[in-house]
Amino acid sequence: HLATSLPLPSERDHLRPRIDLIVFMIDIKSKYSLKNVETSLAHVDASFFLGKVCFLVTGVGRVNACSIEMNAVCKLGEAYCSPVLFCELELEGIRAATAQRLVRMLQICAGHIPGVSALSFVSLMRNSDDD
Repeated sequence: HLATSLPLPSERDHLRPRIDLIVFMIDIKSKYSLKNVETSLAHVDASFFLGKVCFLVTGVGRVNACSIEMNAVCKLGEAYCSPVLFCELELEGIRAATAQRLVRMLQICAGHIPGVSALSFVSLMRNSDDD
């Protein structure tokens, strides 16, 4: 399910399936994209930041077209204790690998991988620099 921003409309709340993972997409070429994500973050329950949120940064293959500082995106991930994935959607191989990675994250967050919780998975993804 896709949404352009949060909060989600409440009129179909009773039909909405359980949310296991929220992926915030940030287009590195659009300052509006980052601002939209920052605004939407206020509508996410704090418990989701314990392993059920990640940031997907697209357009990283064109550094000269960047409107957003990479450092700002990395700080966002740090502030919300959530992983940041970088990809270039125009490259088939990278797009496929990113999709597989997101599906695996979703399987973990949904509890379909025995012995691995979303919280333990995020702690494994953290940089050793954070310690």
